[in-house]
Amino acid sequence: MKRYYLCLPLLILLAACAPAADSIPAPTTMPSATRQASPTLTFTPLPTATPTPTATTTQTPTATPAVLVGAGDIAICGQEGDDQTAALLDEIPGVIFTTGDNVNEDATLYQFERCFDPSWGRHKDRIRPAAGNHEYKVDHAADYFTYFGEAAGQIREGWYSYDAGDWHIIVLNSACLWINGCGPSSPQVAWLQEDLAAHSNDCTLAYWHDPRWSSGLGGSSHWLDAFWQELYAAGVEVVISSDDHNYERFAPQDPQGNLDPEFGIRQFVVGTGGASQRPFNRILENSEVHNSGTYGVLKFSLYFDHYGWEFVPVEGGIFTDSGSGTCHPAPDLK
Repeated sequence: MKRYYLCLPLLILLAACAPAADSIPAPTTMPSATRQASPTLTFTPLPTATPTPTATTTQTPTATPAVLVGAGDIAICGQEGDDQTAALLDEIPGVIFTTGDNVNEDATLYQFERCFDPSWGRHKDRIRPAAGNHEYKVDHAADYFTYFGEAAGQIREGWYSYDAGDWHIIVLNSACLWINGCGPSSPQVAWLQEDLAAHSNDCTLAYWHDPRWSSGLGGSSHWLDAFWQELYAAGVEVVISSDDHNYERFAPQDPQGNLDPEFGIRQFVVGTGGASQRPFNRILENSEVHNSGTYGVLKFSLYFDHYGWEFVPVEGGIFTDSGSGTCHPAPDLK
């Protein structure tokens, strides 16, 4: 559109003419996934820049819950379990988590593209994955990082975090032999300490592949004790894992596996993404629910001070599980 300039000749000599000002709306930021100094993704809008500093105010909780949904132990070429669980994702909005063994074979790029991509891969733009032991059948899980790109975190690390609504979400890598360990002095645990200290969210959830506690054939992963110690000390609410191909829910526990309703972490094992199901071994003391033989996904509704969960079975499945919990402060460990 052309702009016309109006001048008043002979009244004021050498007067400067200026265009009429248009009303231009202030720019707004768009929600985007951003990486912070330590690999951290966020899905909340960035604050609009203001010309003068303003006092920090308490964040207003969102009324609508964020949705987090997913499973682990997913695709096997020629089997249909992942197609059935992917059909559930077609109807469920929100961020999708995976808890490793995304391709439950050799995890080559060929298998990702030919087996995972047609099912869960059609939701790739909203998947925030974790790596499993099958991903490391390829040297340093190179094809896993190639397929998922930046969404998988830094190459040769695989740990990162992001926000979903009012919740902080932490993704860890339990393939400890390939990432310089998972002990108290490991690079990953040092990053975890920094990430927990940098985020003051009242509610936090973490996920990775190998379960710290499991009644399945794979058993409990005692080498991940440092993960649980740090998360428990920070008051984390929920941990999700897989590896054992079944579903199991534990009551809130402390780092020693003792029942702790006030400060304990509630753990879910959700190896129900599509790979063949497996039986249980010895049922552990604080295992509240356990099922083998049903494919499905676990859906979380994340509110600002509490959460709800629902296991959604594939068509024809009859097993389900649901419940809720509240966010809690960190225990006083002094």
